[in-house]
Amino acid sequence: MTVTLYTRQGCHLCEVAEHVVREAAAGRAHVELVDIDTDPGLRDRFAVRVPVVAVDGVEVAEFEISPAVLLDALDHAAG
Repeated sequence: MTVTLYTRQGCHLCEVAEHVVREAAAGRAHVELVDIDTDPGLRDRFAVRVPVVAVDGVEVAEFEISPAVLLDALDHAAG
């Protein structure tokens, strides 16, 4: 299972989200950080919506990431 955090440099909410994602996913899922500014398609797709969290490709949260919401998404993805 993969948790993807779409982020960008200089984004305080992204830094907070990374901490939440790493704690919630520890031992449960691989965490992948993606800087949207490195890909024009992602930059167009997410623009100012970062941070965005996806679990196995399904977006589950944006802006403020609740640990409870992420844990629920991980449980759901696990089946």
